[in-house]
Amino acid sequence: MNMFKISRKNLKEEIVKTTPENVKEANEGLFRVKMNLPEAAKHCGMTQKEMKLTFFEYLKYHPVDYEVSENTP
Repeated sequence: MNMFKISRKNLKEEIVKTTPENVKEANEGLFRVKMNLPEAAKHCGMTQKEMKLTFFEYLKYHPVDYEVSENTP
């Protein structure tokens, strides 16, 4: 018996259905720097390019909720 035998079933990743809740969580995670782009894309079942475009739209319409001081370079 070979302990290192790999089956195809173990190599496939689960398909994640894209829902508004998943996309919102991923965008918030990107905005708050709790997720990186590949993690966020995988979280909501998108490609990295789709996630990037979605996040740019999120940034366009998301209000600024932080202060930038004048001393910041």
